[in-house]
Amino acid sequence: MAYRSVARAHAGTKAPFIALLDRLLDLLHASVRFLKRSDPKRTLLIGGLLALSLTTAFAANDLVGGQGGNFGSGGCIVGCPDAASTPKATPKAVPAPVPPTATSAATRSMITVSAIQASVGYLFDPFLAKGALLAIEIAALAMVGGAILGLILALMRLSSVRAISGPAWFYIWFMRGTPVILQIIFMYDALPVVGIELDSFTTAVVGFMLNEAAFSAEIIRGGILSVDRKQSLAAASFGMGPLLTLRRIILPQAMRAILPAMANQGISMIKGTSIASVIFVNELTFRAEQIVGQNFKFFTVFAAAGVLYLVMTSAVAVAQYYLERAFNPETERKQRSALPALVESTDRPPAPPGRSLLWVDAVRTAGTPAPVSDDPFVVCYNVQKSYGQKEILRGIDLVIKRGEVVVLMGPSGSGKSTLLRLVNHLEPLDWGQITVDGKYVGYEKQVGGGLRPTRNLAKARANARIGMVFQHFNLFDHLTALENIVEAPVHVYGEPMAKAHALGLDLLSAVGLAAHADHLPHRLSGGQQQRVAIARALAISPRLMLFDEPTSALDPELVGEVLAVIRTLAKAGMTMMVVTHEVRFAREVADRVIFMDEGQVIEEGPPNEVLDHPKHERTQRFLRMVETRTE
Repeated sequence: MAYRSVARAHAGTKAPFIALLDRLLDLLHASVRFLKRSDPKRTLLIGGLLALSLTTAFAANDLVGGQGGNFGSGGCIVGCPDAASTPKATPKAVPAPVPPTATSAATRSMITVSAIQASVGYLFDPFLAKGALLAIEIAALAMVGGAILGLILALMRLSSVRAISGPAWFYIWFMRGTPVILQIIFMYDALPVVGIELDSFTTAVVGFMLNEAAFSAEIIRGGILSVDRKQSLAAASFGMGPLLTLRRIILPQAMRAILPAMANQGISMIKGTSIASVIFVNELTFRAEQIVGQNFKFFTVFAAAGVLYLVMTSAVAVAQYYLERAFNPETERKQRSALPALVESTDRPPAPPGRSLLWVDAVRTAGTPAPVSDDPFVVCYNVQKSYGQKEILRGIDLVIKRGEVVVLMGPSGSGKSTLLRLVNHLEPLDWGQITVDGKYVGYEKQVGGGLRPTRNLAKARANARIGMVFQHFNLFDHLTALENIVEAPVHVYGEPMAKAHALGLDLLSAVGLAAHADHLPHRLSGGQQQRVAIARALAISPRLMLFDEPTSALDPELVGEVLAVIRTLAKAGMTMMVVTHEVRFAREVADRVIFMDEGQVIEEGPPNEVLDHPKHERTQRFLRMVETRTE
């Protein structure tokens, strides 16, 4: 190998150091192969031993400096005098170099022991240790402050309001585009001019923090964008506010994408604290330079400082490892006290309506009577909605009675799903009015008689108690089936955890999934995920259930699982609005079928009239296409 030829070429000038370095390089070559198949703890241990060994080697080089140090350069490393300006010394007889074999074992032993003592001495030198501690303090404070400010900047960047996102973009652009050393020097020199006097340590912390905030903002923004937005929509439908959704749903999942990049930033921050020496912060590198200025042992001192940096950055790597485990939903969770009571691990069909009193109570908690009454429960008056220049809903007038099951049918793009989202105020109205049980959702009356958006939209959604089941399930990916169900009752409605768990287990049993309570969503089939979504919606004791094409994303074999649960709800008297293309299901369950096209109600009536004897030509054509597709 190349390094061996170099080492042996200079063996005559510095045999003990070359022999030691030769052995260390053998150790390094073997260790690299070992580290490839080691766990993080072994990697940290072996890396530390290698660093200590290399420090020892450099110390040995310094101890024999002047006898060919730095591979025969005369021991001069930094600040060497120019050869042309140096007076020539009188030639003297140079004794022949002693062959390597002539070096006694005692001399080698003395050099090795002295090198180890020097290395350990510098590694545990209180002067360097204080510098390392100061570097940790600067890095920790700057990273924490930068992460907090970065989160704020990331949320500002995600805002659709230009007045909010624009300043955040400019700040990030400026701070990332200029060197941090210039930023720190500018703060150190400019702040006193405007009357703000900070000491060197505080200036360094603030400077690094402001610079780090720009990088952290983009890292956090990327992590937030990596989380499926549909989960935020589901959280909003249960009355979870933006901050609660961010804390409970988005950030726990975004951390999986944020942590590796933030750990890299933390490691770079620890190493970058050496820049603070330009404003006379007495950190590790600055202290190492002071020692070298006195004893000129460059390799020994700087190698010891390098080992201290390696120890500090290794601590960040270990912390990253355990944090990633903590935020990994695949990590085996501790079994909840209720889980041992679960039934056998076989999937079961949904329970009949009378099988569980808690199941029936969950459906009827809000006082929904089983028979259909004449009381208007959902009233839509002249509802209009547009996206840009495209009209989605054109003056929808609709009344749904308490306990009634209404099925909305029509081609894609007819406005069915949009109407459901407007009922729960997941999207604002352009014009018109919608009331649920006589109350507006997301709006309040003004003194003059008009409507204005309510200030606390999340609370308005929670008070409405409208459960919604989405086409693509929209389960919270980092939570188990049981945790998905208890999330809203505990954190929105303030239910005790024990009561919420009991309700969640009973609802899972009712939909035939008690054995899957501790399974993450991606370990469930599509039909199982949709049944969990229905149980999650029922956990808030809804007065109205909205189903947005609950079977369209399922295989034909799984459709029956979900439809059986909806039939059970219909028999229990739940008021429901169901968007579906399942003609047979609509005929069995619906009290009324409404056919929509191009944002308007084309035809409505009992299932036997609309489905079996449609009057409108557009309805007839749609039903023929559906029947042809299902044959």
